[in-house]
Amino acid sequence: HDLIVQAWTRPEVFSFNGKYTQLRYVNIWPRPLQQPHPPIWIPGGGSVETWEWTSRMGYVYCYLSYSGYKRGQQVMDGYWQTVERLGGDMNPYHAGFLQLVCVAETEQQAERDYAAHVEYFYDKCLHVWRGWADAPGYRTLRTLQAGFGPQVGQAATQARQGLRWKDLVEGGYVIAGSPAQVTERLGHVIESLRVGQLMVLCQIGSMPKELVLKNTELLAREVLPHLRGLWREWEDRWTPKPLARRAQPAPVAAG
Repeated sequence: HDLIVQAWTRPEVFSFNGKYTQLRYVNIWPRPLQQPHPPIWIPGGGSVETWEWTSRMGYVYCYLSYSGYKRGQQVMDGYWQTVERLGGDMNPYHAGFLQLVCVAETEQQAERDYAAHVEYFYDKCLHVWRGWADAPGYRTLRTLQAGFGPQVGQAATQARQGLRWKDLVEGGYVIAGSPAQVTERLGHVIESLRVGQLMVLCQIGSMPKELVLKNTELLAREVLPHLRGLWREWEDRWTPKPLARRAQPAPVAAG
């Protein structure tokens, strides 16, 4: 963390002598245009210490989970309780959450389009031995005492239980359906988890390119416009802003 921030903000060549990293010369190029540096988002899997650190530093805490919003509720509740206890910023844009989403014309079409690919993701892509997913010492005693275990290991165990499309949708692992259904459910996720930075995973498992593009376009055109104003009373200080004087593409000639 310290090395990255210094590399972003120190214009001169410098040496870095950290506990784990020692570099004689540090000089990044090209340099970030944002001043003093780009917004910092920290990924997390439920570590109590990460909650505290991101709150004190004023960074975005991003809960990356393949277990969905229903199981993510406990983690995000714990995070916001920590922020409040430390007197931190309760701005919803101070938090992010990853959710798998599948949008189609109807609920039935969503199952036809996506079920096999989502089941492949949970059956095959997350088929990980628990010992590899969470090595001894990786998770602190405080986090374990708070009841937060390894996300990848849990997902691997759930995959071995043979969860099918219906189980994954009903369990909140995946939000799927028509644009109206997905809009309603994502709105619930945003408000119940109090997240302003919604990270949506549209490319899942064995999806072909054409299906990924369909999913992404339906989400962008028919879902997200209805969700953008949910936290309009709060200022978003963490989403990167486009440059005011950025280069514009040349117009395409007619014909």
